[in-house]
Amino acid sequence: MGEFPFQIEGRSGAARTGRLVTPRGEIRTPAFMPVGTAGTVKGLMPDQVRSTGADIILGNTYHLMLRPTAERVKRLGGLHHFMRWPRPILTDSGGFQVWSLAKLRKMNEDGVVFRSHIDGSSHSLSPERSIEIQSDLLGSDIAMQLDECTPFGVAKDDAAKSMRMSLRWAQRCKDAFGDRETQSLFGIVQGSVFEDLRRESAERLVEIGFDGYAIGGLAVGEGFNAMLDAIEATAPFLPESRPRYLMGVGKPIDILEAVARGVDMFD
Repeated sequence: MGEFPFQIEGRSGAARTGRLVTPRGEIRTPAFMPVGTAGTVKGLMPDQVRSTGADIILGNTYHLMLRPTAERVKRLGGLHHFMRWPRPILTDSGGFQVWSLAKLRKMNEDGVVFRSHIDGSSHSLSPERSIEIQSDLLGSDIAMQLDECTPFGVAKDDAAKSMRMSLRWAQRCKDAFGDRETQSLFGIVQGSVFEDLRRESAERLVEIGFDGYAIGGLAVGEGFNAMLDAIEATAPFLPESRPRYLMGVGKPIDILEAVARGVDMFD
């Protein structure tokens, strides 16, 4: 995999500043990634996004695979050309959006089959297909493993089953990703609000080996303090030398508290 150099330049307790060096430019951390859901950051031109200080933006696999389709983005030159954004792009795996379509999807070990919120058409998303879309068709710099976002409030046994399926999907994503020198792959820690499950997920992902690690399954109703507890239960078990990304969290107070706990990237 393309393990982009991550240079830590300063520390204050668990907080750190650094630079993630990619072929398309450096990402200064802590980094907030503006979300370009369907190929654009709403209300801003690319040069305006850059003028805010953003080094990287986020693209949405689910929305792009449905419209205009990932294959069409590929034919039009890839996501960077499509968006007129020459700097780094991180794409999510599509897992969160599919999770949010609870009444429109069926999930099993192979992946998920879901109906489009646009026209009701049927689609499937497996770990392998998610990697194909992100890396081969969209051409993002950082791809995310496909995972199941565990709902808040589930029983511990259900959270454990969900987390361990995400771990199996993580291995499949890594196998599908292979050796790509100019692209990077991040794993995603799950485990709901259960500290021992968070630790198990983090340690197993590190054993599999990823270029960076995300803390997923938060900001889904658990509340501010429970979110911070989950970060504290996760970050110490992730490598100091790799970037850490808190998924779906971007309010100023959330960023400040998460940075103090060792997180580097937000959206």
